[in-house]
Amino acid sequence: MNQAIRNAWIVAIALFALVFGSITYVQFFAVDDLKANDNNQRALNEQFCNDRGSILVAGQPIAESVPSADQCKFQRKYIDPELYAGLSGFYSRFGGLYGIERQMNEQLAGTADDAFFDRMVQVLTGAQPQGRSVELTIDPAIQKLAYDLIPDGQQGAIVVMNPKTGAIIAMASKPSYDTNLLATHDSGDFEKSIAELNNIPGINLYGSPAYTKLYSPGSVFKLVDTAAALASGKYTKDSVLPNPAQLGFPGTSYTLNNYVNGGCSARTQADFAFALEQSCNTPFASIALDLGQDAITEQAEKFGFNDNGLKFPDQVTGSRFPGSTGRLGDPELARSAVGQQDVQATPLQIAMMTAAIANGGVQMKPNLVKTIRTPDLKVVKDFAPEVLRTSTTPEVAAQMTSWMTDVVDKGIASAAAVPGVKVAGKTGTAELEQGTGLNNSWFTGFAPADNPQVVVSIVIPGVDIATGAKLTSPNASKLFEAVLNK
Repeated sequence: MNQAIRNAWIVAIALFALVFGSITYVQFFAVDDLKANDNNQRALNEQFCNDRGSILVAGQPIAESVPSADQCKFQRKYIDPELYAGLSGFYSRFGGLYGIERQMNEQLAGTADDAFFDRMVQVLTGAQPQGRSVELTIDPAIQKLAYDLIPDGQQGAIVVMNPKTGAIIAMASKPSYDTNLLATHDSGDFEKSIAELNNIPGINLYGSPAYTKLYSPGSVFKLVDTAAALASGKYTKDSVLPNPAQLGFPGTSYTLNNYVNGGCSARTQADFAFALEQSCNTPFASIALDLGQDAITEQAEKFGFNDNGLKFPDQVTGSRFPGSTGRLGDPELARSAVGQQDVQATPLQIAMMTAAIANGGVQMKPNLVKTIRTPDLKVVKDFAPEVLRTSTTPEVAAQMTSWMTDVVDKGIASAAAVPGVKVAGKTGTAELEQGTGLNNSWFTGFAPADNPQVVVSIVIPGVDIATGAKLTSPNASKLFEAVLNK
């Protein structure tokens, strides 16, 4: 009898320990997984209906939570949504979180570890739980100008940044959309809106093409070749480069031609200054063939190519050199050296490369978030500038700046000039499908050249040369002038 009682007690204690252990596991160890589970409707509804913090630009909200008359107490509202959609992203019960809404979610929701004291104060005072605000580095006037400079109906992206700090001053792209359509509390309205938006050519609902989309960079990539050449020790500022009208390759009928609309045909040999001013192809292809694929790849990576881990704070699509083809033959390497073949870059990557040259060879980490603020707008965190990598030496950067200034003063980027200011720049034209006559048109540069304050990088894809020329260098001039006059 005593043995049976002991056995019963052992079983009871074991069951109690099992139940208590399960409760402890759920309460303390599995809580985060359960909250994040897509099937946890209670947690999702609770989070979606909270008074979420604002996303601020120059102290004004571009995203905020406002009282709602339906089953949720609050509704997410976006101000000037088309202007900021590529940065703010959206916060949707049915579509998830993207952009700043996703990357800064814990701060906006008020659930970050360092917001514990805020939460306790709200509980003890009986105040409505409220998230923190996230203030962006964006200048609203420059953002509006950049957005307006891309014609409606035209795809394009513009990045304006401070080369000394990495702060993003503006990042605009088209086509854009109204993020309020995806913040709806009605699932039917959400499904209808998402279907209609996905039919817009070139639309990206999940982040600006300025940091998510890859484009053939064309001749702006020649800045990589130039840096690699000077870093190799085989070339100096006085080097004479071969500049034939065409570059042929044994065993193939393919020829690489010089830019026909520039002044390249005036010389069969050229120095770096002339080759960059007129954006000649064959000198830079010859440099790549001389140095080899590995040297060009090494320099490209020093500028940030092939980096798939960069966040600013959203994930940046990694730019690529040489692409997915691995080892290149001579024709492929020559085309890659002038930003064609399988070379791909985001506008942000081109801006970062340009900023490194402007900043004496030091590349700063790009940053979109300026401060985190409590609900009463007290600053609790500043984001200090952060060095990302050294891209080249100060001497190489200074020489490249001099040549890029000549590109604007004497070369094909003259439309980027600003009266009374020295501007450094480089244009690019990347051919798309052969026979279409369409190109990716680029400009990248900085000003003032002797004390850089601002970098501007622009891509207008899928246009003819004349249209692209009207939308890149002249628009860069307007942006330089607007930033420097503030």
